[in-house]
Amino acid sequence: MKHTEDGIDPASSDPLDSSKRQYDVIIIGSGPGGYSAALRSAELGARVALIERDPVPGGTCLNRGCIPTKALLTATQVLEQASLGEAMGIQMQAKGIDYQRLAAYQDEMVEAMTSGLTQLLSQRKVDLIQGEGSIVGDGLVSVRTPDGTVRRLTTCDTVLAMGSRSRALPGIPFSDRVIDSDRALRLKPFRKRALVIGSGDVALEFATIWHQAGTEVTLMIRRDRVLSHWGRRTGLVMTRELKRQGINVITDSTCQAITESSPDKPLTVTYGPTQGGVETSSLETDLVLAAIGRDPQTDQDWMEGLGIDTDDAGQILTDSQGRTSRERVWALGDITPGNHLAHRAFQQGITLAEAAAGLDPEPVKESTIPRVVYSSPQAAAVGYTKQEAQDDPTLNQVEETIYPMQANSRMRMSGYQGTLSLVTACLSSDLDTRIVVGLEMVSPQASENIAEVQQLVGNRVPLDRAAGLIHPHPTFSEAIGEALLKADGRPLNLR
Repeated sequence: MKHTEDGIDPASSDPLDSSKRQYDVIIIGSGPGGYSAALRSAELGARVALIERDPVPGGTCLNRGCIPTKALLTATQVLEQASLGEAMGIQMQAKGIDYQRLAAYQDEMVEAMTSGLTQLLSQRKVDLIQGEGSIVGDGLVSVRTPDGTVRRLTTCDTVLAMGSRSRALPGIPFSDRVIDSDRALRLKPFRKRALVIGSGDVALEFATIWHQAGTEVTLMIRRDRVLSHWGRRTGLVMTRELKRQGINVITDSTCQAITESSPDKPLTVTYGPTQGGVETSSLETDLVLAAIGRDPQTDQDWMEGLGIDTDDAGQILTDSQGRTSRERVWALGDITPGNHLAHRAFQQGITLAEAAAGLDPEPVKESTIPRVVYSSPQAAAVGYTKQEAQDDPTLNQVEETIYPMQANSRMRMSGYQGTLSLVTACLSSDLDTRIVVGLEMVSPQASENIAEVQQLVGNRVPLDRAAGLIHPHPTFSEAIGEALLKADGRPLNLR
């Protein structure tokens, strides 16, 4: 095989010739989807390269998302628990936040996860290559390393897992005080006042972190409730809880302009109604976090010439196992349509790796992917809302069961309000068997309890069998058991 200055000479390489190509699978992007695809491919005997532009693997989730935000939430929730303790007779006083130690704690959690992943990839003999990866031909991947060197690698299959980036407010670019979630994680100390624009998980989690730490938080949302893509009841209960805790929520509004007269003076935010009307209002704040969504990182120049089908949002279209419209090129995670969640991408990586190896794995089903918001209280959901179930032609006789969370003893002890909505239905092909098709809940520890319902939904467990499962007493999970009993027509601890 001939070599050029930048690596392999394409003319001498046949990517399908396993005796000549360097790798069986090359993955561009090392987030949860990328690294799971790498690990599973290696487990199946493939020669794998994982390309990552950051110094360490893990992508946004491990380095700038899931792990560091949950580390901050874990820390600031200590302050919240101290406040709740006063109502229970516990007298304690927080002296404040040592931001240097808080930053060190956050960094330690990230380093522990990324170093563990690096070791795991090494043990599986996955080549981790730092650089910017791009497809330059069939079975040809170019990597520009941090020192400017360009390498060309040959492969049979290429997996695109580039992830996403924060979306800026229309006409308002990011700056030192109009920030995205990446910069919010590095913000130490926290500001006295902060405006969070958005109604999803990122917005609610940072609103929670800053509020618990003593920041005066305002949340601006486009509709009448947060979590507007969830069930209406869930969103309204969560909105009410945020307000009750002291977060100022401005509903049915959009940001129109942000003015900064000088770096040492407050920002002036002008906003108006979402639907029609010309009347505007304004507020002053020290910081604005834009948390209105994320965009797929598919706008690189090298992507344009590949002929890969995308939707209007730039997301790559694939079949149920991750194949794109270009042969031997696969895609997963935030650059594909669907729930943009780390655990979804992780499972997609496993499915894709098995399909690339010639197996026929079960596709990832969007309806069985749990969704969690780590606010206070937490929100968690899986499966269908009532409306979504009614819109699905494969389902019939859809029913929604509401369980009052204040009937749960642990919920009463927590100091929070919450809600639980259970959706059941019959398959159109089996009208005699009612199954669990969805659940949403607002409560402490909702993130830990939703996995049980994911099993019920994913395995289409009949309602009468699900209602017979035993839950430990007293726990938050008992609420799920009580809701199942109520849906099955035999409520016990409800009047």
